[in-house]
Amino acid sequence: MKLLALDSATELCSAALWLDGAISAREASRDRSHSELMLPMVAALLGEAGVELKQLDAIAFGRGPGGFTGVRLAASIAQGLGFAAQLPLLPVSDLRALAAQALLLPGAPARVLICQDARMGEVYWGCFERLAEKILPLGPEAVAAPGAVALPAAWIDQRVCAAGSGFAAYATELAAVTGGLGAVFADLRPRASEVALLAVQDGLANALPAEQAQPVYLRDEVAQVQSRAPTPTLG
Repeated sequence: MKLLALDSATELCSAALWLDGAISAREASRDRSHSELMLPMVAALLGEAGVELKQLDAIAFGRGPGGFTGVRLAASIAQGLGFAAQLPLLPVSDLRALAAQALLLPGAPARVLICQDARMGEVYWGCFERLAEKILPLGPEAVAAPGAVALPAAWIDQRVCAAGSGFAAYATELAAVTGGLGAVFADLRPRASEVALLAVQDGLANALPAEQAQPVYLRDEVAQVQSRAPTPTLG
């Protein structure tokens, strides 16, 4: 499979190009908008690989949850490029992408608790497991106060790690959970590399037309983006 992957759900903006198992990526950390970074990254990756957008099979993007502006940006650019090149989209959970990054670290256990800072005294969180090469959710993703985060009963006495900015932002509130865990990777952020990996695992059977691929915010009060975004250009 050949696909482009995008992610800007956090302060880390990234793009990755997956070409039949070979992956190349670009990343940059910014405190604010990633809008001026994403398309140059895409152009550089395609140019270095000598590949045109229309030669790809799909475009994957981190569909959230995460910062509203960043999640909306990745979805909008993916939609615009998808419309321009007539390519389907593969939305990938940013929590799952972060879980993949943690679970694929050397020596990592097969279970991870993800907590990303959601601001307003809350975290985006979810539990994930590695089964063979698959990274699978154990229950739904949620947004909640840190005190509501809890490990599944099935994980009692099992090796579990944790990852995400929530563990730095709410270290005290999450202490009851992290006390029984192994490593806590509070500095990890979702990346396009893992978005690409998971999109390939999910396969084209799960791809959607560009107009149907939408971001996921989890907060009900966040306004939904328009189903069709303006078409960006790489020039």
